[in-house]
Amino acid sequence: MLSIVIGVVALILIVSVFLFIMNRAKGMGLSAAKLSKDREAAIREANKRLAQNPNDPEALFTLASAQFDEQNWDKALKAYETLSDIVSTTSIQGIDKFEVFLRCGISARKLNMLDQAYKAFAVARSVRQDNFEVNFELGLLEFDRKNYEKAVQLLQQARIQQPDNPAVLRCLGHSLFRLKKPKEAMNFIRKAIDLAPDDKESLYTLAECYHEANQIEQALRVFNHLRADPVMGPNSCLIAGTIHLDTRQYEAAIQDFEIGLRHQNIKVDILAELRYKLSTTLIKMNEIGRAIPYLKQIQAENPSYKDVNILLGKYIELNANRNLQIFLMASSADFIALCRKIVMTYYPKAKVKITNISVTKNDWADILAEVDTFKWQDVIMFRFIRTQGSIGELVVRDFGSHLKEVKAGKGICMTVGNYTEEAKRYTEARLIDLIEKERLQQILNSVDAKAAAMK
Repeated sequence: MLSIVIGVVALILIVSVFLFIMNRAKGMGLSAAKLSKDREAAIREANKRLAQNPNDPEALFTLASAQFDEQNWDKALKAYETLSDIVSTTSIQGIDKFEVFLRCGISARKLNMLDQAYKAFAVARSVRQDNFEVNFELGLLEFDRKNYEKAVQLLQQARIQQPDNPAVLRCLGHSLFRLKKPKEAMNFIRKAIDLAPDDKESLYTLAECYHEANQIEQALRVFNHLRADPVMGPNSCLIAGTIHLDTRQYEAAIQDFEIGLRHQNIKVDILAELRYKLSTTLIKMNEIGRAIPYLKQIQAENPSYKDVNILLGKYIELNANRNLQIFLMASSADFIALCRKIVMTYYPKAKVKITNISVTKNDWADILAEVDTFKWQDVIMFRFIRTQGSIGELVVRDFGSHLKEVKAGKGICMTVGNYTEEAKRYTEARLIDLIEKERLQQILNSVDAKAAAMK
């Protein structure tokens, strides 16, 4: 019996709750319907009054408010612009001048009419300077105009009203970064990222702040995190690679640039720079064959980009001649090995004994050799200069002085570049042979075959 009573009471409670919810829903529906009808009636009345007087302020205010609430920005802007002309000269009871200009500015900004928005917000702020929205909106517009000092002032005012607003913190941090104040900027950007962790642009700017503040490890950590991002990835790879390149971590730099080039829809300037930095890094690693295709891609799309044409002219030739690569770019040990081979094969059928080798700052190598041929014997000094530029008189004069010191009978000076007229005149009355690019290339092309034949 008790269980039946409990069941009946429970049923009554359920039915009562259901009826209450239904009646409340009906009431809310009626209330919403009534509000909608009242709104429509107000708009009809406003339109009637405007038909008789296009400058009726109350009617304009009613219509503008309705269009603004419905986010019909074009019509709202027209109504607020007309109304703003009126309230600028006349005080009208029930119409807030500040609200009119604020909403006029918001409507214009929504339509990307930024000059109109700026003017409206400026008037609104002249009426009320402590309003969050107008300070924030003007701060954003000043940022877009690159007036970063003004942006910071306005955004600091907005921050007083809302200290933890992520959009304010974000724009404030970005403005300070543009003002070359990375340490101040990173404090605000870090707070903004804590509140909005998916803001990759701010994360990228934070890495730039670390970089500018010379906090390289922190910068690389963030740039590496962003390398895979489809938007910020190419830029992040470029900067991370440049950091590694500047610190001679060439393999890490190559990896960064290659990851950057795997992205889709890369900006043209970033794409060219990624290819350029990758190719020049590969050249530093003596991987000329891998570098040339990237240089050719840049040349095809932008023939005047930096020194690409010069690099191609130089390294296509080097790529075709392994000994030329060694002469100009290889390690000191490989360079000396090649020079020894040239000395040993320079005079056909001669007996050659190398007695001394010296290297000057990897700029050139001097090799002293005793040469014994069928017709003569002498001590010959060879100088191999690692440059493709012009060799002046000072270098040749130094070589001549060195010949006297070691009591060499003759000197042979070789370069892949050329000699100035002054250098050539210096050797006219001296036993010094100057060998320039064309002749040296012939020697480099034939030295391996000659060395093999001597074995």
